[in-house]
Amino acid sequence: MRTKQESPTQVAQWFREQAASLWPAALGSLSLRRTRCMRDRCPACLKGNQHPSHVLYGRIKGRRFGVYIPDELAPEVSRCLDNGRALQDLLYQAGQRYANALKHERTIRIQEAKK
Repeated sequence: MRTKQESPTQVAQWFREQAASLWPAALGSLSLRRTRCMRDRCPACLKGNQHPSHVLYGRIKGRRFGVYIPDELAPEVSRCLDNGRALQDLLYQAGQRYANALKHERTIRIQEAKK
C-alpha cells in the first residue's frame, strides 16, 4: 500500500499511465447464442443443433443494444470487455485516491492558513 500522500496531479498521472494499456475497452457482455435459421429444411436446424453466433450486448442511455459479432472477432471483443472491466476497477481506485489527495491538500492549506 502507499505510504506517502499523493497530490491530485500525481493521481492524474498515475491514472493516465495505468489506463494507457487498457485500450481498446468496452462494457457489456458477449454471449454465444443458438438460433434457428430462416431456411426450410436446414440440416442443422432439423437435427436441433441450430446455428451458433456471438452477440455483444450493452446499454446506451438506458436502452439495450445487441450487435452481431463474427466468430473470428469474438476473441478481440472479449479482450475489449476484459479491458473495460479493468478500466472500471481503475476508475473506482482513482476516485478513492483522488478524494484522499484532495482531502490531504485541503488539510495542508488549513494548516498553512493557521500559521
